[in-house]
Amino acid sequence: MTTIGYLGPKGTFTKMAVDSVFNGEEKVSFTTIPECIDAVEQGTIDIGVVPVENAIEGTVQLTVDYLVHQVRLPITAEIVVPIKQHLLVHPNFYGDFSDIKEIHSHSHAIAQCHQFIHRDLPNAAIQYSSSTGRAAELISEKLDEPIAAIGNELAAKEYNLKILKEDIHDYPNNHTRFVVLTKDEELLKIKHSKEGEKTSLLITLPDDESGALHQILSAFAWRKMNLSKIESRPTKTGLGNYFFIVDVDQEYDDALFPGVKAELEALGCNVTVLGTYPVYNMKL
Repeated sequence: MTTIGYLGPKGTFTKMAVDSVFNGEEKVSFTTIPECIDAVEQGTIDIGVVPVENAIEGTVQLTVDYLVHQVRLPITAEIVVPIKQHLLVHPNFYGDFSDIKEIHSHSHAIAQCHQFIHRDLPNAAIQYSSSTGRAAELISEKLDEPIAAIGNELAAKEYNLKILKEDIHDYPNNHTRFVVLTKDEELLKIKHSKEGEKTSLLITLPDDESGALHQILSAFAWRKMNLSKIESRPTKTGLGNYFFIVDVDQEYDDALFPGVKAELEALGCNVTVLGTYPVYNMKL
């Protein structure tokens, strides 16, 4: 049986992403993103699913940097999940917002609910956890303490928590992208139809080349290739040294992409394909 790893524990949005597109495979949770990626690299699991970007908080930098600098695994699929954050409390809690002394959740979830916390829970201390699922698990173990977690409906069900208030996220159109990593694409048995194709490239610019970024974008523009994302990240070789992650909204082909690669390499750039893959959108 195929084994799928995800950022856990139970009740995380990553688990929701896994459940949304995979059927009866064995599923294993990991405490951190690097642990999940390492498990795929080492063959402990067959497939790993980790978050890579949130519509509000931006790139999950740990995922990108680990895939670039530590373990270079191909991206084989993308899952887009709508994010709905709720305020979760122990079922024995019968107080109001003013009674809550602590809020536990992942840093991204806290940031996604900043206005709600500022307005309704100004005196509650914020405690960061490794995931929304871990925060929910913690609340479930604290019988008599006036604390709350920020998490999803799955976390509430998994840990038997009460939803004190629904939809506390600041912006309604919030989504997170998750990437699927595996060494063997034949193992991917996704139950939904894809809704698009994408190719991710890693591009390193030549040193101190004036106008290099403009020339890179031009290589895509005149070929009418749509870029859904371009982001710089430090190469970790010194101040001012960066690489670019570029997402192109189409499958890798034998005409346009080789042309782009040859053109950029002629400019002194290094170009690496991180993956060409289908995109799946989860509906809540």
